[in-house]
Amino acid sequence: MGDSRKGKPNRVWVDGCFDMVHFGHANFLRQAKELGDYLIVGVHSDAEIEKHKGPPVFNQEERYSMIRAIKWVDEVVEDAPYVTTLETLEKYNCDFGVHGNDITLTADGTDTYHIIKNAGKYREVNRTQGVSTTDIVGRMLLLTKEHHKRQGEDVPDEAQMQNIQKGSSPHSPWTGVSQFLATTQKIVQFSSGKQPKAGDKIVYVTGAFDCFHIGHLKFLEKASQFGDFVIVGLHTDGEVNRYCGSNYPIMNVHERVLSVLACKYVHEVVIGAPFTVSAEMMDYFKVDVVVHGNSQVFSDAHGNDPYDVPKKASKFKLIDSGNYMTTAKLVDRIIEHRKLYIARNKKKEAKELKAYEAFRKSQQNINGQCGDS
Repeated sequence: MGDSRKGKPNRVWVDGCFDMVHFGHANFLRQAKELGDYLIVGVHSDAEIEKHKGPPVFNQEERYSMIRAIKWVDEVVEDAPYVTTLETLEKYNCDFGVHGNDITLTADGTDTYHIIKNAGKYREVNRTQGVSTTDIVGRMLLLTKEHHKRQGEDVPDEAQMQNIQKGSSPHSPWTGVSQFLATTQKIVQFSSGKQPKAGDKIVYVTGAFDCFHIGHLKFLEKASQFGDFVIVGLHTDGEVNRYCGSNYPIMNVHERVLSVLACKYVHEVVIGAPFTVSAEMMDYFKVDVVVHGNSQVFSDAHGNDPYDVPKKASKFKLIDSGNYMTTAKLVDRIIEHRKLYIARNKKKEAKELKAYEAFRKSQQNINGQCGDS
């Protein structure tokens, strides 16, 4: 919580593309919210992103919805300008703007935050190491439609699977990504820490929730309407691999936990949840209703229905969220535009490397001048 002056709440501005919204974006927004009391998030339009970076994976309506659903966000401004100006801060009565400690550049290589930096209206938070939209797109670009066949058919070799899990090799100092390392502190920071109250109706949902997307969001939004406290059971990487095929999961269980916890409709996550929803598990969590959405219901390892117990207890709901996006369809969307995304990533990395080298040289000059004094 930021320091409020004379009872006036600190209003914080952030903006970005927020394409393929992931836990790195959520962690950035969490940190930004800690600097103030009210967080306003400006999201760029498809046209602005196309102009300065290349084609986005998610369209603007999907991105607007995804950001609105992150628990630390108070307000979303659609079609925010790509360069953050003092006029924007004044329009939304914001005290300052916040960005991560990487760099965002316009098409001509200009720092998009140079105006508010020069005015002293800029704050910076740490970027989440181990994830970026470029990285996730890179993982998907390692796949082909043939690789999405089920277990026992053509699958990637072991080296390729390791690359998919770890992400692309580092190139840019900001988009070149090391493997994400989960910590208990990070999980605590994302967790609501709330317990269900007496009389709360508890909803349980379970699945992979790989590469958290608009389909997942709309399902959780609809599922939350069946109760007061939503628990998400996340399957292990091995379990997801069993029923989805050797290409999956694209994101490991620790990454998926944070992505789900960031959603405002989720109150608790069971890490490595049993695939079969048992009577013991429902009793332990005091589950009132188990909800499943549009995705296929896979059998367990023995060929049985994992929802057999809640179905027999009349505690199972099959719902239609109205959105039919799946992780496989998301991967297909990227593979379909493979060349565009490869070109986008290379262009972005080259631009960032150039900016980083200029920054490094300026720091060397400053250090050299200090040494001469």
